[in-house]
Amino acid sequence: MGVVSGLATGMMANVLGVTVANRWFAKRKGLVVGMLTASAATGQLLFLPLLAHITVENGWRYAVYTAVGVIALVMVIVAIWMRNHPFEKGVAAYGADELVKPDPFQGSIFLTPLATLRQAMTNKTFWLLAGTFFFCGFSTNGLIGTHLIPACGDHGIPEVMAAGLLALMGMFDLVGTTLSGWLTDRFDSRKLLFWYYGLRGLSLMFLPYALDGGQSSLFIFSVFYGLDWIATVPPTVKLAGQEFGKEKAGMVFGWVVVAHQIGASAAAFLAGVMREWTGTYSTTFFSAGLICVIAALMAIRIAKRKKESQAALV
Repeated sequence: MGVVSGLATGMMANVLGVTVANRWFAKRKGLVVGMLTASAATGQLLFLPLLAHITVENGWRYAVYTAVGVIALVMVIVAIWMRNHPFEKGVAAYGADELVKPDPFQGSIFLTPLATLRQAMTNKTFWLLAGTFFFCGFSTNGLIGTHLIPACGDHGIPEVMAAGLLALMGMFDLVGTTLSGWLTDRFDSRKLLFWYYGLRGLSLMFLPYALDGGQSSLFIFSVFYGLDWIATVPPTVKLAGQEFGKEKAGMVFGWVVVAHQIGASAAAFLAGVMREWTGTYSTTFFSAGLICVIAALMAIRIAKRKKESQAALV
């Protein structure tokens, strides 16, 4: 469950990353969102082998102390060196020529997000984005992030080695999600999501065979799945911005992330139940693969915006 909480925190950081990208970048937003998203997930996954080793050698308390120490260091760095808006540094956003003063927040900090949700719920695109992200959370944080290590244990693979597989996924996620951001700046986000979810589904269907096939098969799965771990974030963010505008994109994406975390919670529970009933994770992994195929079909059904409208909102 510690893996899930860490990855869930990473998804919350992605919402803040969307706000950072909108404020500091007028161009290359897709690439920036991809880099921020990739670094958040990759950092968490790369720490897993270290934390697993500390847990095995010294106990879980020392692993928690290590994580808290790193978080405290990051908080100090953020508080001292980071700025909220480029206006505070006297510079324009990247790609912009004009220095723009930030607009003061209008409305209630509690009621405005709820009003935005109510408005978004009348839009078909919101439901498709939330639905695909529900399946995204189901097939990443909730399933692989929670149950890959126990599944490896069922096949005699030690915990530290299994955590190493997650770290390997994190390394390739850095490449895949950054590349996804670059592609999002150039291609149709709906088609990108179609391929991302479809390929993830195929990799999950392959996982039961990889667990039986030994280290080489698991290495292939980790590389292939890692490239697609959260590559879905940049195109999802862009579609939210195109449909709801730059000012509301952060809040709308935040609600889409809520669907992601609900999906993760559902997978964490249901996969455990299925493991107890059947004695294996194979059925769950294969079913998750089929669910990702459904998500791919949902993504391609998102209404395509006219080029004129897209240019006005980017």
